[in-house]
Amino acid sequence: MNNFNLGFQTQGRLFHQLPAEELYQQALARKEASASRDGALVVLTGPYTGRLPQAKFFVRDAVTEKTIDWGKVNRPVTPEKFNAILDKTRRYLETKELFIQDAAAGADTAHRISLRLVTESAVHALFAHGMFIRTPALSSAQGPDLTILHAPGLKLDPAGDELGCDAFILIHFSKKMILIGGTGYAGEIKKAVFTWMNFILPDQGVLPLHSSANFAPGASETALFFGLSGTGKTTLSADPERVLIGDDEHGWSDQGVFNFEGGCYAKVIRLSAESEPEIYAAIHRRGTILENVVMDSEGNLDLDSEKITENTRAIYPVDFMPHMTVEGRGGHPRHILMLACDAFGVLPPVSRLSPDQAVYHFLSGYTAKVAGTEAGVKAPQATFSACFGGPFMPRPAALYAGLLRDRISRHKAGVWLLNTGWIGGAYGQGKRIPLTYTRAMVKAILSGALDSASYEKDPVFRTEVPKSCPGVPDAILEQKKLWPDPAVYNAAARKLAGMFKQNFEATAHANLTGLENAGPVI
Repeated sequence: MNNFNLGFQTQGRLFHQLPAEELYQQALARKEASASRDGALVVLTGPYTGRLPQAKFFVRDAVTEKTIDWGKVNRPVTPEKFNAILDKTRRYLETKELFIQDAAAGADTAHRISLRLVTESAVHALFAHGMFIRTPALSSAQGPDLTILHAPGLKLDPAGDELGCDAFILIHFSKKMILIGGTGYAGEIKKAVFTWMNFILPDQGVLPLHSSANFAPGASETALFFGLSGTGKTTLSADPERVLIGDDEHGWSDQGVFNFEGGCYAKVIRLSAESEPEIYAAIHRRGTILENVVMDSEGNLDLDSEKITENTRAIYPVDFMPHMTVEGRGGHPRHILMLACDAFGVLPPVSRLSPDQAVYHFLSGYTAKVAGTEAGVKAPQATFSACFGGPFMPRPAALYAGLLRDRISRHKAGVWLLNTGWIGGAYGQGKRIPLTYTRAMVKAILSGALDSASYEKDPVFRTEVPKSCPGVPDAILEQKKLWPDPAVYNAAARKLAGMFKQNFEATAHANLTGLENAGPVI
């Protein structure tokens, strides 16, 4: 074990860089997962079925003191506390059989990191194999750029260990190490690596993106799809007429857009073969891992069930998608689409943004939760997450926004706001905009059909709304006319505008000018 420079000797067997099929068999033999009728592995992650923001900490030292945006999201831990948890994690892992999986993040080799996951779990080693860029095993002389010690079975004492939670995600940039324990939710591994990339890449002149990306066959220009969970990033980028780069995490360098990952981590609640055939096919095959999906005794999946959680997930290699690029790279974006699932039903279904409005909405990162998506949510609830990924952006949001503004200007990218949520009323009164219409709007944007359309300015949100769009009834495009009572719409629009304003004022962004008239009018 000393060859891996982990600081401890293992007492159990060590499995280094097993291929996917062997990891699959190990997961079944160790009863970490069950197999569906189609061969996908079905995993229960335990009491935690989503991320734990309250368990995530960064080591505060000379490297991070003045670079991390410290606050409620980015919380500090001392080097001494990190070392204490590191010792506890090492003592725990040294008694286990361990799986060591080497991989990489960053399809652009100029901005790539090598990473090593050390875990007690075969299924999480398989997750790393499918989720990250597959590489040969590192030699004993090669140290990884990042080591992740993963101990899902290790629970802390919330009081005695002073972190306030029995799970932990501790990130130490100086030691090039991440500790994860107390949770089997694989998304913690994925997002910890994403957070790492978001910290290091701005210093390399690269804008990290919480977005999906694709391009037209034979063309170098890329489309980006920003959006929080449930807004449609994965769905809209999986277009059979376009080439998928990736569904969630990218970088925008001087050479273009590149995927951080080698796999997809799709939300699959209520997924259907009719609406999303490519993703549906990908999750019904050997090599996919399904988290917290309900399955009966005969191996049949129930994708509509939220009995375990609303946040059911599928992990599969990106090459399970029929229209994708193995290179994981594309050219500079021509179109940027910002997605919001507006459960208040007031945002226009599609509108064009000025460059300043693009920065404003990037910093706002708006969507809305609806009843049923989280415990305790009984009515539409606005969510704002800077850069469409606030929990994963350790540096000041203004830094990322400045990089975005520069790239929009340099590459003349058009920016659009799409409401993938409700029209004609809020959740419970209106209806969800049909996916076929949203797809038609996306197609019109990417084909250039909306470039020559006639527009009128939305009086509240000040964005430019097209009067017509191929494949979409004109009546769908103007929210106010879809509501039974215009006065009720006006009140709802003013309410949401006020939420935008309140959020933006509460998160003032230094060194950014020109945004005074970019937000909505109350």
